[in-house]
Amino acid sequence: MNDSTVTEFIILGLTRNSEIQGFLFVTFLCIYLVAFLGNMLIVIAIIYNPSLHTPMYVLLLALAIVDIICTTSIIPNMLWTMLTTKKTISYAGCLSQLFFFTWSLGAEIVLFTAMAYDRYVAICFPLHYSTIMNHYMCVALLSIVMGVAVTNSWVHTALILKLNFCGPNTINHFFCEIPPLLALSCSPVRLNEIMVYVADIFLAMGDFTFTCISYGFIIAAILRIRTTEGKKKAFSTCSSHLIVVSLYYSPVIYTYIRPASSYTFEKDKVVAVLYTLVTPMLNPIVYSFRNKEMQAGIRRVFASLKH
Repeated sequence: MNDSTVTEFIILGLTRNSEIQGFLFVTFLCIYLVAFLGNMLIVIAIIYNPSLHTPMYVLLLALAIVDIICTTSIIPNMLWTMLTTKKTISYAGCLSQLFFFTWSLGAEIVLFTAMAYDRYVAICFPLHYSTIMNHYMCVALLSIVMGVAVTNSWVHTALILKLNFCGPNTINHFFCEIPPLLALSCSPVRLNEIMVYVADIFLAMGDFTFTCISYGFIIAAILRIRTTEGKKKAFSTCSSHLIVVSLYYSPVIYTYIRPASSYTFEKDKVVAVLYTLVTPMLNPIVYSFRNKEMQAGIRRVFASLKH
C-alpha cells in the first residue's frame, strides 16, 4: 500500500461548460438506460428460455453482464457529478471504479474473440458445430475470459495502488481511468506504462487480430453460399458485428498505446465515450435484438408477465 496524502479525487467530467451540462445529462441518461435495460432484457430472456441455453447465447449472456457492470461502474457516478457541485470521489471509490472498469474491459475484449470463434465454427463447420462447441468448450472459453479479465484488472489496480498521489487531485476525465491517474502521480509511472502497453499489444491488438481472422474465414465461407439472399443476410450480420467490434477495439488501442505524457484529455474523454457507453448500448441491438430466436425469447418473457 502507498503513502498517498490524497484521500479523494475531483472528477472534472466531460465538460465544464454549464450551458450544455443539462443536455449532456439527459443524453447520457437516455443512453445509459437503453444500454442497461437492453442488456438486462437479454440476461432475463436467455436465463428464462431453455431453448437459448446454447454456446452462442451463453456468450451473449456473458457479454450483456459485462456491459451492465461496465456502464454501472461509471455512468451513475458521472451523472451524479453533473447534477451536484460536489464532484469528488474517494480514493477507495476511485480504485474500485478502476478495478471494475479494467475487469469489464479485459472481459469484453476476450468475449468478442470468443464470439467470433463461435460464429466461425458455426458457419465454416456447421456439421461439427455441436461437437466442437460442446459444454466443455463453452466452460473453457468463459474460464479464459474470466481469467484474463481478473488478471488484467488486478495487475493494473495493484500497480496504481503502489503509486503516490501527493499533489494535484483533479482528474480531467469523467471517471477513474488509468491515463489520467498516471498523469497525477508523484511516483515514476514507467512500469505502469509498460504494463498498459503490453496489455494493449497482446490483449487488445492480439484479440482484434484473431477476431478479424475469424471473420475473414467467415466471409470466405459466405462467398461460397449460392443464394443471393443468403449472402446478403450473412454479410449484413457480419458487417454490423465488425463495425461494433471496430468501434470498441480502435478507441481502446488508441487510448492505451501511448505514454502518459502524450495524453490529450479533452479529446480522450470523447474517445472513451465510445467504449464505455456507445458500444454497450449497440451490443444488444447488433448481437441480439436482430436475432429471431432472441426476439421470440423476449416475447415469451413478456407473455409470462401477463399471466
